[in-house]
Amino acid sequence: MSDNAVRQLGQGFYWQDLSVGQRFRTHRRTITEADLVGFIGVTGMLEKIFIDATPMPGGISGRPVPALLTTAIIEGFIFQTMIQGTGLALLESTTKAVAPVRVGDTVHAIVEVAGVKPTTKGNRAIVDSTITVLNQNDETVLIYTARRMLAGRE
Repeated sequence: MSDNAVRQLGQGFYWQDLSVGQRFRTHRRTITEADLVGFIGVTGMLEKIFIDATPMPGGISGRPVPALLTTAIIEGFIFQTMIQGTGLALLESTTKAVAPVRVGDTVHAIVEVAGVKPTTKGNRAIVDSTITVLNQNDETVLIYTARRMLAGRE
């Protein structure tokens, strides 16, 4: 059997595989205390709300996590599936935190393709997507956009 007949597991989408309006659901993952501690240790986000478990008056209940940690977890899902081997660059991103995410919450996302624009050279395209992150109760907690450059089929 030739290598051409064997499909690569985990290969991301080429831009030609995507069209505006397509939607994909990521896996789910529960955010742990270890995730929070590791993330703030690596990033230096030593904000009191993330490092002190004592409830702050008028603050968020539970152990809130940085929106960037939630985004990073979802991006990990997207990297492992949708753009593995085909993602060339993240060009732009905007993020809107809608509700707090806490240690113990389980998150997943819906990725919707918002635009696919082939470039004039290099067999690649700019792909825009809107990523809606939901918690275990299917409540929206974060919405972000991503503009990426994806490779095309050879």
